[in-house]
Amino acid sequence: MTSSIPVAATRMAQGPVPHAVLLDLDGTLVDTEGLWWAAESEVFAGLGHVLDEAHRSVVVGGPMARSLGHLIEVTGAAVSAAELTPAVNLRFEQLIARGAPLMPGARRLLTELTAHGIPTALVSASHRRTIDAMLAWLGAEHFAFTVAGDEVPRTKPHPDPYLTAAARLGADPAACVVVEDTLTGVASAEAAGCRVVAVPSVVPIEPAPGRTVLRSLEELSIPFLRSLNTALH
Repeated sequence: MTSSIPVAATRMAQGPVPHAVLLDLDGTLVDTEGLWWAAESEVFAGLGHVLDEAHRSVVVGGPMARSLGHLIEVTGAAVSAAELTPAVNLRFEQLIARGAPLMPGARRLLTELTAHGIPTALVSASHRRTIDAMLAWLGAEHFAFTVAGDEVPRTKPHPDPYLTAAARLGADPAACVVVEDTLTGVASAEAAGCRVVAVPSVVPIEPAPGRTVLRSLEELSIPFLRSLNTALH
């Protein structure tokens, strides 16, 4: 699906754009939350444990150590998160090798951000190897750089990933717009002092001061970003 707003038309919008746009990956740009759950379910099945679908909303968007730690606790599996991480990452990479479906509006949004020269970075809780595998589907040329969860002292929901990205771009976090799909990611961005656009994937997210909630990336355009930036000044 693509937006009805062409790139050429968005150049006519008035007002300043954000200093930078910082984008989450899983569930925001790429429809991978189901694939992560499938990978975790298959690995636990191999250990003789069936994951309850009710726990899916608990682990979505979280760092691998926290997600696996929770699943180990509720299943009673006699294994550590560190032991399971390589197996889950490997199974996920095998699944995305078949194709990583983009979220509706993702390709158009990245194209518009690039066309307007808006500094853009990818900020994910996923590990570097996993991010690099998905960049082939997204297009690495759209990002100034990417920040992986295993490259910062503390990953989401801590502010470190977004503070790191803003610093590398030389941007004030308060003048950056973050696009996230989970409460964990939103918490990270807000702790960093960024303006947040939430596009919920699995768990609902409520609007709040400094936070706008959209139904889809299809609703996120350059004019919309200009309106957000104007509201900050």
